[in-house]
Amino acid sequence: QVQLVESGGGLVQTGASLRLSCTARTFNAYTMGWFRQAPGKVRDFVAAISGSGGSTVYADSVKGRVIISRDDAKNTVYLQMNRLNAADAGVYFCTARSGPALSTIPTHWNYWGQGTQVTVSS
Repeated sequence: QVQLVESGGGLVQTGASLRLSCTARTFNAYTMGWFRQAPGKVRDFVAAISGSGGSTVYADSVKGRVIISRDDAKNTVYLQMNRLNAADAGVYFCTARSGPALSTIPTHWNYWGQGTQVTVSS
């Protein structure tokens, strides 16, 4: 069982940066990802990183602004978000899966955190 705990969310202004963190009790080279869910919307894929950290994939809406990384020594995965805008707002969920695929589909992921809220004000 993988327990994921997110942190780092908050209220920021448009154009600001924010770094989210997700800590797990055990990492075990799991594939890790981040999804975002706005009120009344489906859970959308944001980014994913392979167990080795050598492969990453991003949603088109965040490419060039967001970086996912992992520090296995700290059992932590990060999501650095820059030039935030209103469309980036929502609850951000950290997720993990035991398979290697960097899937963009929520049902392909095995474990989920409780989420951290990101609010972007104009």
